[in-house]
Amino acid sequence: MKNIKINTISNSKFKYYFLLLSSCFFLLTSCGEKKTEETHEEEKSETEVALTEAQFKTIGMETGTIVMKNLNTVIKANGYTAVPPQNMANVSTLIGGVVKDIYVLEGTYVAKGKTLAIIQNLEVTQMQEDYNSAVANIEFLQLEYNRQKTLSEENVNPRKTFQEVKSKLAVERARAQAAKNKLQALHVSLSGNSSLIPIVSPISGYVGKISITKGAFAETGVTLLEVVDNSQMHLDLNVFEKDLGKISVGQEVDFVLTNQSNKSIKGKIFGINKSFSNESKTVAVHAKINPSDTKDLISGMYVAANINITNQTVQALPKDAIVRNGDKYYIYIQEEHHEEAPKAKAEEHKHEEGEAHSEHAEGEEEEHNEIHFKAIEVVPGTTDLGYTEIKLVEEIPADAKIVIKGAFYLLATSKGGGEHEH
Repeated sequence: MKNIKINTISNSKFKYYFLLLSSCFFLLTSCGEKKTEETHEEEKSETEVALTEAQFKTIGMETGTIVMKNLNTVIKANGYTAVPPQNMANVSTLIGGVVKDIYVLEGTYVAKGKTLAIIQNLEVTQMQEDYNSAVANIEFLQLEYNRQKTLSEENVNPRKTFQEVKSKLAVERARAQAAKNKLQALHVSLSGNSSLIPIVSPISGYVGKISITKGAFAETGVTLLEVVDNSQMHLDLNVFEKDLGKISVGQEVDFVLTNQSNKSIKGKIFGINKSFSNESKTVAVHAKINPSDTKDLISGMYVAANINITNQTVQALPKDAIVRNGDKYYIYIQEEHHEEAPKAKAEEHKHEEGEAHSEHAEGEEEEHNEIHFKAIEVVPGTTDLGYTEIKLVEEIPADAKIVIKGAFYLLATSKGGGEHEH
């Protein structure tokens, strides 16, 4: 009898635990399924968007298809406008002196040879005297040379005397030429007796920085004034090592200056450096600017330029069709099927069976009928002429309707914000 009771109790306990474990397993399975469903729903919400027909019309959404466009592949490079060395002059003096006068102001246009300033040095007077003395001696020695040459040929005087006169004449001629070269280099008159030295412009252009003042001492070899001719300018662009293989002489470059109403300025590459610039791991690339576009340019202006590499036909969409969400880029395609919103279905049940459909306004139907869109990831490429090259991460139907206007609205609807691709 006791054995029978024990077995009965054991069986009851077993049934109890079995039911408990079954219940726990059911709850865990249900939770897992619920989480999976939630995950799927979350993923779906990020890639799919639904609009009513009324919304579609209100925002002026437009659809189109991928087109083949002939776009330029470009390399972006930053740099500065620069003046060629031959078009820039740092004016200095070959001999020091006191600044007596300055005839120009910064920004003044001067022609080549224009006197910019005057300095004074008493040594110039001595140079003029040396030159005039040498010229006078040359005249005397020339007469003596002619006389001695005749006597030497007639064997009247020793040939040694003739050679001495000849040597003296050569020395005086050299002394005169040296004095002449010095005076000409200083732009000082050969005749006269003046200690004033004109500082003249070696090129035509605009006066830049003036580093001297009246009464100051002008040092030899120190820049006194700057003159810049900006009629010929070029770009010094910094190109990274990875892009060097794509760069070649003759390629076109274009850039925009904001101070010229975003006017596009073109240039052409004429030189590529063969060494890196400092530690930037960039190489300087030089492009000549069209002289007609250099009027308002100033040396040292920062530019962001595009170097046109190739011109090829690629798959493209209007740039407004591409939106950015985080680190990825998307387009939206319209799905074929339309659905009625739950609200519309609920309202249908409220109507009696015999109620005519005509009682509903057409506007109400538009508010309830949904148009579905799906986000497709793409990799954007070159942007040119308002179109952007795209590469599809996944295939889409050839006749897929792609949103070309209103894509940003769809992204904002699904995520609460986003960014246009430019």
